[in-house]
Amino acid sequence: MQVNFTGVDRRIVTLWRVQGLLRVVLFWGPVGTAAALALSARWGWLGASVALLLVALQLVLALVWPGLAYAALRYAVREHDLIVERGVLFRQVVCVPLSRIQHVDTRQGPVERLFGLSQLLVYTAAGMAADAAIPGLDESAAAALRDSLARRGGDDGV
Repeated sequence: MQVNFTGVDRRIVTLWRVQGLLRVVLFWGPVGTAAALALSARWGWLGASVALLLVALQLVLALVWPGLAYAALRYAVREHDLIVERGVLFRQVVCVPLSRIQHVDTRQGPVERLFGLSQLLVYTAAGMAADAAIPGLDESAAAALRDSLARRGGDDGV
């Protein structure tokens, strides 16, 4: 059966890059500097180089990985289910029957709000965490999809 997948908003790549750069600046930069100082006292320039190389690797990942993750992320709403595919190294395909959906939420963090993007979270009775998540949706598209899934879903309790 042919599945007509939909991609998410391209702005998610920039959002993920900004979040990655914030992680590098706020966490990996200070940790790398401290590690470089500590390792240079023990092993000289070689120890400092290893620590700074790890920070550089985090910087490259912050810039490259979002494009790869974007290319691997897509979703489809079919007649009876929602399918979400994601994963660069490890592919994950989540299929949620519409009849099992308990509730649907949209969520925005402060950086997502700046970009006008939302994340859609789909819950079933099976667990406490979201069973499916679709990041990188335009705010209006996320609200429309949330409302559509909420109307179509719903367990009859049997």
